Amino acid sequence: MLLAQFFSRQALLLRKAGRCCCRVEGHKSPLAAHRGKISFHSGTWSLARVVLGIETSCDDTGAAVVDETGQVLGEALCSQKEVHLKTGGIVPTVAQQLHRESIDGVVHDALSASGISPEELTAIATTVKPGLGLSLKVGLAYGVKMVNQYKKPFIPIHHMEAHALTIRLTNPVEFPFLVLLISGGHCMLVVARGVSDYLMLGQSLDEAPGDTLDKAARRLYLVRHPECSTMSGGQAIEHLAQHGSRLHTEGFNLPMAHYPDCNFSFSGMRAHINRLILQKEKEEGLQEDQLLCCAADIAATVQHLVTLHIVKRTHRAILFCKKEGLLPPKNASLVVSGGVASNQYIRRALRTLTDATEFTLLCPPSRLCTDNGIMIAWNGIERLRAGLEILHTVEGFRYMTKSKKIHIAGSKYSMYFQLHQIRVIIFCSIDIITAFISKMFQYFIF
Repeated sequence: MLLAQFFSRQALLLRKAGRCCCRVEGHKSPLAAHRGKISFHSGTWSLARVVLGIETSCDDTGAAVVDETGQVLGEALCSQKEVHLKTGGIVPTVAQQLHRESIDGVVHDALSASGISPEELTAIATTVKPGLGLSLKVGLAYGVKMVNQYKKPFIPIHHMEAHALTIRLTNPVEFPFLVLLISGGHCMLVVARGVSDYLMLGQSLDEAPGDTLDKAARRLYLVRHPECSTMSGGQAIEHLAQHGSRLHTEGFNLPMAHYPDCNFSFSGMRAHINRLILQKEKEEGLQEDQLLCCAADIAATVQHLVTLHIVKRTHRAILFCKKEGLLPPKNASLVVSGGVASNQYIRRALRTLTDATEFTLLCPPSRLCTDNGIMIAWNGIERLRAGLEILHTVEGFRYMTKSKKIHIAGSKYSMYFQLHQIRVIIFCSIDIITAFISKMFQYFIF
């Protein structure tokens, strides 16, 4: 309790210091222009439907108004990054307090920028799972309050499904397509077969790639680096890696190399990175908390190991999809989304993979890869079109934290994938995969 009170006081002090980073963007045309839009539904012409999306699953408070033509009418986002950099990580009670302080203003700004009043909304969509329980609670409570006040339908949103379908806001992508979701909390490979129909091929068995990058940055004390003091851990690693050279990692084998599935594992990699940092600190004779001279080299090493593991497992998923006919034989797409998808090194590696396997790589704009209200509102539009889970009563509705097992609607991963593992292994052995990726990365120079 005392610790929570301390962090809450710290958050308030930092807020008074002006650390809150907010972004507001709006539709520049007059409201009348939007009201004049029409769309075609069930053989009749009607006004375009509009959804408000609310996002508070972790440490970003976001809201946006999106219409069914895909136009973002208004958006507002408040980031807590500066606070969590100072506290050394996300403290759930602090995140909740900052969400409470920001959400009213963020929603108001998004609506104001859009020129749409709450009464004119078609529905309200809110992230309800997965995420930090205390953070989700704030967004859900606010969404429910608006639903009850303005008598609007409520659309509960799965955070990772929203990431998966963000690409359909910016690109004309048809189902089915392969999705790689990489973020600070998740790492998944799924086949998107419909708005709420996903086939899980693999997921992280322990931690996520974004978490691995963040913890490496924290262990390197990059928040004290003059070039990285205002960057998140993942951003700092990517920035420094541009100026570093990869170190030899003798005795370390990439995780899951001999497992015939598409799962990921990053915990062993993080342990190896920590040992490498400790070794270099001893070699340089550093005191605690001092910056390593070779920090950029370690950053380059960390980024490359994470990237190589992601690419290898994704390559296995691509081969599996080809063998089982899960995707179109021509013009198949790999969609990469989530916060880590904004890393340009990882994007270039995946593009090398998709070029070699005749897939098309699609990534949302970097600002839509991280958490935001736009993707929640758009997922609400997708579900509204499909008539999926449009609730007219929200009594007793609850959120789901990331500590619970994540379920993606329609996934039959365990039974389906295990039945086909033998055929996958026969089709492409682990040796073939390893040889292909090793050859590819021999010439993969940035």
